[in-house]
This record gives sequence, C-alpha cells and structure tokens, in this order.
Amino acid sequence: MSATTTDTKTIITLKGSVAIVSEFFFTAINSILYQRGIYTPETFRRESKYGLTVLTTTDEGLLTYLNSVMEQMENWLLNGNVQRLVVVVTGVDSGETLERWQFNVSVDKAAGKNHDIAEGGNNENEEVNNGGGENEQNDDTLGKKRGGSNNGGKSLKEIHNEIQAIIRQITASVTFLPLLNEPCSFDLLVYTDKDAVVPQKWEDSDPRYIMNSQNVKLRSFTTSVHKVESMVTYKEADEWEL
Repeated sequence: MSATTTDTKTIITLKGSVAIVSEFFFTAINSILYQRGIYTPETFRRESKYGLTVLTTTDEGLLTYLNSVMEQMENWLLNGNVQRLVVVVTGVDSGETLERWQFNVSVDKAAGKNHDIAEGGNNENEEVNNGGGENEQNDDTLGKKRGGSNNGGKSLKEIHNEIQAIIRQITASVTFLPLLNEPCSFDLLVYTDKDAVVPQKWEDSDPRYIMNSQNVKLRSFTTSVHKVESMVTYKEADEWEL
C-alpha cells in the first residue's frame, strides 16, 4: 500500500479566522515599528513565524498596549465590526503624519450569515500610542463596510504563504520609503461599524491623512471568512531631502 501526502484544505471557523487576522496584525505592527525605527532594534527579539524570522518587541509597556488593542480587535472582529486597521507614523518634532499603513478588512457575506456576523453602519475607532508614552484611545466616523469573497476552503499553509508575502514587503519597505529624519511616534486607528460597542477609553480622532502623498499597494490574504488588503501611504520627500 502506498502512502500519499496532501496539503489538506479546511473550512476555517470564524474564531479561527479572527485568531489568524489578529496574529497577523500583531506581527505586522511589530514589523513596521522595527523596520521604520520607531523603537530601537535592541528592544526586539527574533521569532520564527509564517516560515520567516520576524521581530517582536520585548518592551513591556508596548507589549501590554498592543495586547490590549488586539484583545479589543478580536472582539470587534468576532462581531464583524472591523473595517480597517491603520498604523499612523507621526514626526515627534514636526507633528506631521509621515506614513499610514492601512489594512482593509472585508467579511465574506456567506460566512457572515453562517457565523452570525453583524452588518451595520460605519465608525472609526482609534487607539493612539505616542511612541511608548501615555496611551490615548479614539473613535470617529468614516468609511463603508465591504463584503469580501473566498471560494472554498484553504489550507493554513496557503494562508501563511500569503501572509509571508506581506511581511516580506514590509521588510523591503526600507528600499522605497523616504528616510524618517526625526524621532517618530505611532498611532493605531481602528475603523468599525457604527453599531460597534466602543469602550469608554477610546476617543474621537481625525483620520490623519497625508498631503502630497504617494501610495504603494501591498499583497493581500484571505481566509474562509476574512480578506485583508494592505497598502502604505507616505509623505513625499522634499527636494532637498532627496
């Protein structure tokens, strides 16, 4: 009798999909903070994930902050409330928004019905972290929910390969993004449906758009429930900076 090996495809549950998306967000945020020098290299440790070596912060304050944001994100994702996550990089001295790393989240409509994912209006919630200092949380109104699609089951390996491609692009971003010539802080914005339950500690904020910006579309990944599309918008360098 001969044995065969297959890359088994499976239908990922809502909770399983939420775990995948949340873990990706955590990894992507850490990668951005490391690659863009928001936190010093010595405050990160190397880990193996998605078939890659990724960097994760060892800063206890930052870890506590990110874990609290991810906990709330998981709650919103379970209820189908998340529209997008945006990592905003701001110059400490200039106060200018220099980069916006945007991750759009759409929900498969059929999966939404199967798993009782709610549909509603639109809302933007923002959690702000000023480079490891005091944390402020924010909430505003923007955007519209978009339905995604995904045909059939996917293997976890296929999903991880798609995520791997995005993390590689974040790592390679230093080759095309302008140098950050001043100390920077980062903010986290979470866009949600209007009917999302928002904790009191989250507050209103503007979208932190960038004037005279350039956009670079990055890869996307899908599960049987969620699709995440990514892009980075950055402020064009002045002529004297080139």
